Amino acid sequence: MDGAEVERVFRADYGRAVATLARLVGDIGLAEEAVQEAFAIALERWPRDGVPPSPTGWIVTTARNRAIDRARREALRDDKHAEAVALAEQLRPDEPEEVGPVRDDRLRLVFTCCHPALAPEARVALTLRLIAGLQTAQIARAFLVSETTMAQRLVRAKNKIRAARIPYRVPAEHDLPDRLTPVLAVVYLVFNEGYLSSDGENAERADLVEESVRLARLLVELMPDEPEALGLLALLLLTLARRPARFDDAGDLVLLPDQDRSLWDAALVQEGQDLVRKCLRRNAPGPYQLQAAISAVHSDAASAESTDWAQIVALYDHLLAVAPSPVVALNRAVAVAELRGPVEGLALVDALDLDGYHLAHAVRAELLRRTGDDAGARTAYDRALGLVTNPAERRHLERRIATLTADQILELLPKRSL
Repeated sequence: MDGAEVERVFRADYGRAVATLARLVGDIGLAEEAVQEAFAIALERWPRDGVPPSPTGWIVTTARNRAIDRARREALRDDKHAEAVALAEQLRPDEPEEVGPVRDDRLRLVFTCCHPALAPEARVALTLRLIAGLQTAQIARAFLVSETTMAQRLVRAKNKIRAARIPYRVPAEHDLPDRLTPVLAVVYLVFNEGYLSSDGENAERADLVEESVRLARLLVELMPDEPEALGLLALLLLTLARRPARFDDAGDLVLLPDQDRSLWDAALVQEGQDLVRKCLRRNAPGPYQLQAAISAVHSDAASAESTDWAQIVALYDHLLAVAPSPVVALNRAVAVAELRGPVEGLALVDALDLDGYHLAHAVRAELLRRTGDDAGARTAYDRALGLVTNPAERRHLERRIATLTADQILELLPKRSL
């Protein structure tokens, strides 16, 4: 056996292992380091000894032992024997679980990382690192910043946790609403990374998709009166419903207008639409509810041609008012192009500062193509190709360029009457 099984377990269970150990040791930094050491040991032992019956349990137990060993070494070095003994006692396998409003280890870790003492962007980035096991480059792409900038944010967040002695603990019930916004952002970004992976190897990551939906359902159970939690779950379900139609038999990406809508998961569409209607009755629209409403409009249309683009543009106008961002503006530009034509949509795209975002260049290429500017479209496609990391997206762009090239060749051929 090579390291493939270790990599699979890392992808599927890294967050679970860190969350479980963080509850046991009460130190997020120590938990992450111990889990990383455990996976390094697995790379050495599993190919030789075979995969254990419970790989995740093996990782947690090994990490627990490494944490105890480290505490004892530090006790000898720093004369902190009492602390080491306390940690060893804390790590007893029969230790009862902490009781509180959040009983799921991974969701508790999300709330812990979203402590108000940390900068907002650091909260989300750190949680993506710990829960989803995302690498710094992947998180940087999610935030549209450089890898160096994101690495600095992560280091500062970990240093802040250590310096401020921020504990791993179950947040009190009255603390939950104040931490909801970054928690929702984390769950949403984990879903996005799973739905269209940026790791350069996989088109999607089912484990992250399933985990984010599970966490979203837990949030609704935990805070049923929070409309944005309902909105997020609705958005994830309506997006997930399209999953069976997103890739063709060759594994290539199928965009929304070209999808076979009969393949969409009708049960997920129904559940998502029911949640959107529940949100509408609350009459307290927020970013996730508005995005869910946009997805609901798409799911209502029997075909791409029958989509109510006027309603979608109106919803994007509202979304820009409550949560302005260049990416939201880009999505609105696409809807405007469908409603009023590619020239108006292109003007909106050109006004955005999204040079480092591959989808902005891909959208620009498509709109240029529709205006007849094939040379400009080719340049924009090339720019998108230079930025894209998802293999399915890359193949899609390459196919679009090949089609564009074929069209140009046909245009040069002599015209002959039939």
